[in-house]
Amino acid sequence: MTDAEARPALSIRGLYKVFADADGEALELSRSGKSKDEVQEATGAVVGLRDISIEIAQGELFVVMGLSGCGKSTLVRCINRLIEPSDGEVWIDDREITAMSEDELRETRRRELAMVFQHFGLMPHRTVMDNVALPLEIGGVARRERRERAANALDLVGLREWITSMPSQLSGGMKQRVGLARGLAMETPMLLMDEPFSALDPVIRRDLQDELLALQSSVQKTIVFITHDLNEAVRVGDRIAIMRDGEIVQLGAPSDVVLNPADAFVREFTQDVRLHGMVTAASIMDTSPEAMAGPTDQRYVVREDAVLDALVPAGLSATLPLQVVNDSDELVGVIPLQRLARAMVSDEAAASLAVNAGEQGST
Repeated sequence: MTDAEARPALSIRGLYKVFADADGEALELSRSGKSKDEVQEATGAVVGLRDISIEIAQGELFVVMGLSGCGKSTLVRCINRLIEPSDGEVWIDDREITAMSEDELRETRRRELAMVFQHFGLMPHRTVMDNVALPLEIGGVARRERRERAANALDLVGLREWITSMPSQLSGGMKQRVGLARGLAMETPMLLMDEPFSALDPVIRRDLQDELLALQSSVQKTIVFITHDLNEAVRVGDRIAIMRDGEIVQLGAPSDVVLNPADAFVREFTQDVRLHGMVTAASIMDTSPEAMAGPTDQRYVVREDAVLDALVPAGLSATLPLQVVNDSDELVGVIPLQRLARAMVSDEAAASLAVNAGEQGST
């Protein structure tokens, strides 16, 4: 592996943002360990971010989520310096954004960072094509090239036939697709998406989540995705960071966050997530030598990443434990039918089995 391949696409190191802190007193109090409320009571300043450190891999879809006011939108705007951090560093590959001049920052935004907002920001007097091409036009890209790039981006989001339409002719979901196409047309390796689907109804929102995942499988951009919806975070994210009061309280894979909440806040936050679509064969399988040496139903072999819902047909037909294999078709565990049945009964049972299996595997 080369240094470039090993290096994170985005690295955030000890990032702070304190609002209305003219003399730096609030920043020092925050650094010393004072809570957001304590700092505000002592100085009147508001801590937006406190000691945020994250590394995001090339091609990762990284979700930041939390309740309103937790600091998630402040964080994404500090990445591209729409909001200036009070302290800390932000790096893209081997370049420090927080140390760039205005000219360097402008060029980096143009070549490295595109942003998609919750509100579409479409110009009502411009066609769909011209709206998508607008950032390229501002950046001085030649007309023919920007129109080609805009058309390609609209192809990706399924709006090629609407190129000459006006925004008033589009539905809310279509307008958001135009906003996404605008970000894709920039052809940057990184996308910052600040609650891009939050204003849409649930059906359209789910459709756009599906489209984003399909796009990501082909374009493999590094994406920082902001949301307040845990079900959305679980559905689209490779990893999730949950924020509260400007701090990250838990960071991990969706299944880790839901099945092993770090504290009562995360536990309450995740209690309504439907686990059947998250619990995998690997998380409930038995890996003990005794179980793996016992008889299994040779007709039913499941992948370790198969979710619980996908195991139901095999569980209903099998007469012996199911075999669980990895990508190399090697046996890595078995699922006793009684254990599978218990997991299928309720989310609570599935979670309990997954946690217990994880503890078994770590001993």
